[in-house]
Amino acid sequence: MDSIAAAQLARMRGMTRYYHARFFSDVRFTTVAVGALFVVGWGWVPEAFALVPFAALLGAAQTAFDASYLIFARQYAARLEGFINPERRVLVAAALEDTYLFPLDRRKMVVAGLGQDFTWFAFMTMLITGSGIGAFGFGLALAMPVIDGHGAAWTVAYIAVLAILTLAALAVGLWWFVGGEGERRLRVVLDRSFPTR
Repeated sequence: MDSIAAAQLARMRGMTRYYHARFFSDVRFTTVAVGALFVVGWGWVPEAFALVPFAALLGAAQTAFDASYLIFARQYAARLEGFINPERRVLVAAALEDTYLFPLDRRKMVVAGLGQDFTWFAFMTMLITGSGIGAFGFGLALAMPVIDGHGAAWTVAYIAVLAILTLAALAVGLWWFVGGEGERRLRVVLDRSFPTR
């Protein structure tokens, strides 16, 4: 059983590495896409500004998706470490991650621990999120005069679609991450699967 647990632990550690890399890849892609839309909007086609809020929102949702897999892998890895090494003297990566990166099973904004759980990882998460919110707002401000120039129907449709998508992403994100629903679901399975040795 220990060899199976060790193989699963190696798999989960591979997932944490992959989803960290995937997160930063998605941040870079979104940053380039948003920057390109601003350049195109200022230089040639002002309607490109209307795409900036959608690109920023999609980038935020994608990076939160990456974070959800990171949390999944860390939760499972922590349980596997405890199962393989109940004294927690050798396999301490889960404890280090909990203290140094972000905590599991505590209230946080996606992967940004708050209060005494605040870390550089949390700061970077909030910096990236804040930059995305800023791009969303600036893109929207630059887009509105352009969209208004195409008529009231376009303005109403644009605002309605953007508002629905934004509110849906916020509501589900608050429920899943801040409210703890995602980690609660993991705990139910992990508590059942890892009885005390």
